[in-house]
Amino acid sequence: MIIVQLKDGENIERALKKFKRKFERTGITKELRRRQAFEKPSVTNRKKMMKAVYVQKLRNAEE
Repeated sequence: MIIVQLKDGENIERALKKFKRKFERTGITKELRRRQAFEKPSVTNRKKMMKAVYVQKLRNAEE
């Protein structure tokens, strides 16, 4: 459960902004999207490998 502490006289827009920020940090929406469709472990590993190769190429290009 997300709890947002409010100060006296704080407007609702500011409180909503705080709530949205805390909600994003929890990663609930990412988890829901990830669970919508099952992905095989081999596909997940392949994506990780491709990302690592891409990042390595970027780092090598900088040097």
